[in-house]
Amino acid sequence: MRMVSGNDRRPGHRASAREVAADMSDAPVLGLPDWVYSDPDFYQRELEKILLPSWQVVCHETDLPRAGDYQRLDFAGRPIIVVRGEDRRLRAFYNVCRHRAARLLDGDDSGRGHCDRLRIICPYHGWTYDLEGGLRGIPDRGDYAGLELSRWGLKSPEIEIWQGFVFVRCRPGGPSVSRIMEPFEEIIAAYRIPEMTALGRITLRPRAVNWKTVVENYADGLHVPVAHPGLAALCGDSYRLEAGENVMHISAEVADRGVGSWSCRAYVRNLPDVDCLPSGLRRRWNYFLLWPNLAFDLYPDQIDFMQMLPLGPDRTLIREIPYGHADDRREMRIARYLNWRINRVVNAEDRDLIERVQDGMASGVFGQGPLSRKETCLRLMAERLQRTLPEARLPRPPAGRNP
Repeated sequence: MRMVSGNDRRPGHRASAREVAADMSDAPVLGLPDWVYSDPDFYQRELEKILLPSWQVVCHETDLPRAGDYQRLDFAGRPIIVVRGEDRRLRAFYNVCRHRAARLLDGDDSGRGHCDRLRIICPYHGWTYDLEGGLRGIPDRGDYAGLELSRWGLKSPEIEIWQGFVFVRCRPGGPSVSRIMEPFEEIIAAYRIPEMTALGRITLRPRAVNWKTVVENYADGLHVPVAHPGLAALCGDSYRLEAGENVMHISAEVADRGVGSWSCRAYVRNLPDVDCLPSGLRRRWNYFLLWPNLAFDLYPDQIDFMQMLPLGPDRTLIREIPYGHADDRREMRIARYLNWRINRVVNAEDRDLIERVQDGMASGVFGQGPLSRKETCLRLMAERLQRTLPEARLPRPPAGRNP
């Protein structure tokens, strides 16, 4: 999603050096070259330099209420689990046995499960770990000369809990999630997210596109009036944009304009007031896109995260789940259902769009395209990627690299 176009003259926007230089010349600002959307070597560089050092959401605290509950996340080749310990703390581990590297835990289709006997037991050779990651038992331990159990506990990524959501980072360094989101703390606090619980199960949507194609589509507002007529009618021209180094903030009002699809009109008509929200947020949709691949959609009736997980140069898995407060009002149940209907249509429209883009990028005839001054988010994202990986400034792959 989804919904707004930027305007780099709006309050809150911080113009980059690249934009200032473009304003002082007649040369167009170009987007990323087509080859970076399919080149396998460049994809591996992105994993190492951009994705593995980034924060990734695993679950919400309320998803793991009991000691032994866990949530699994496989990200960029790193298998990760978050487990609730007997001391009620949440800990993150790599889901890899220290003996022969076997995967330890599976879970259901969404990666959620429970550790029987409050132990993590490897299904291969029976090595046993406690919920704090310590190695507690090895069959035939005497056959392992000089082995000290205390040295062979599970390895861990970095972990942070922000607004009830559990984040992990495979490569330490850089700001915390709370620091990244600090400019928006007042807005986000109003939703009382730590008190929310899941309204459904994790949805996994595979897409045959590069992860950047999905992320850029999320931050692209110019296509909304053309490709999302229902959403455009719902939101009108009420967009606001704050484009920053680590977070893109997009918002729009969903006031009743008497236009749009039946679902859109009914959503606005039925959406009840949420007491914890100030009046300015009761009819506003807020979107936060965290660099490089994670979005939070905050609606008055619910919120969700949308995570673009890279599976390869031209494959991405979109991971998503909604959360909300307990609310049995009929109007709220209707509003949440209609929210789902509206976004289901938008997601279907976006799937066609991103596949069209990916096909064009892979055709070998596109090269690069110019970016409008209104495409502030795309400009800043391209600039940051090129600053981290300078070869992305080249119109073609560097010599000696696989195309």
